[in-house]
Amino acid sequence: METSRRPDHQPAAAPGAPAQSPADPVLAGRTALVTGAASGIGRACALALAAAGAHVHVVDRSGEAAERLAAEIGGTPWVVDLSEPSVVDTLPADADVLVNNAGLQHVAPVHAFPPDRFALIQRVMVETPFRLLRRTLPGMYERGWGRVVNISSVHGLRASPYKSAYVTAKHALEGLSKVVALEAAGHGVTSNCVCPGYVRTPLVENQIADQARTHGISEDEVVGRVMLERSAVKRLIEPADVAEAVLWLCGPRTGHITGSSLSMDGGWTAN
Repeated sequence: METSRRPDHQPAAAPGAPAQSPADPVLAGRTALVTGAASGIGRACALALAAAGAHVHVVDRSGEAAERLAAEIGGTPWVVDLSEPSVVDTLPADADVLVNNAGLQHVAPVHAFPPDRFALIQRVMVETPFRLLRRTLPGMYERGWGRVVNISSVHGLRASPYKSAYVTAKHALEGLSKVVALEAAGHGVTSNCVCPGYVRTPLVENQIADQARTHGISEDEVVGRVMLERSAVKRLIEPADVAEAVLWLCGPRTGHITGSSLSMDGGWTAN
C-alpha cells in the first residue's frame, strides 16, 4: 500500500545559484526522502530536514505514524513495506537528499540464526538502499547536486557476537556508500555514512530482552554490560544528535566530504 499527498513545493535550486544567506534554511527548495522515517533516527532526520527547508518524503510501513509525521512537517507520507523490493519503484525519484535509515535487528548465534531472517535483513538494509540509489541518482546527476546519507552503525566498522545479519548488512552498506561516492563525485553528489553506537530508539529498546536471553543476564544489565561496555561515553545516543550530523552532511560546507564514515560511537572505535 502507498499513500501520496504531495503538496506543491519549490523546485531544487540550480547548481550555480547564489549561496543562501545564513538566515535562510539551508535546504530550502530541496526534496528529501527518508526511509524508516516514522520513528527513532528516521523521525529525527525527517524533522531536522524539514526544519531546514526540505520537503520530506516520509517512508515507513507504519501508516498511522507516517501520516501523522508527514502532516506535522508538511511532507508526503509513503506507506510501504521495504521488505518487498518492487515497492521501491512506486516511490518518488526526485529526492535531492536520500537518507537510507530503515532497518531491523535479530540477535542469535550464527548456528541458530534463521536463514529467512538473515535474508530479510539484507533485503531491507542493503538491497533497498541500492534500489533507492538506482532510482534517485539519475535525478541528482541531472540537477548537479545531491546528498546521500546512509545510517550505518558502529557495527558497520566493528563486529559483535550474535548479530551476523546486522553486521553483514551494515558492512555492505558502508561499501555501497563508498562506491557511490566515487561514481557520483563528478556530478556534485556526495555519499557518506553516519555510524552511531547504541541510540535510544525502539530498535534498541526492543532487543534488550533478546540480548538478556542470549547473554544469560538480566534486562537491567544489558545496557551497561553489553550495549555500552566498549563505549567511553556511558550513555545512549539521542536520535536528534544523529539527525544533526545528517543535516550537517547535507549542508553547504560539506561538498568535499564524501566516501566517509562519521563515527558517533562514544569512543567505541578508539579502542
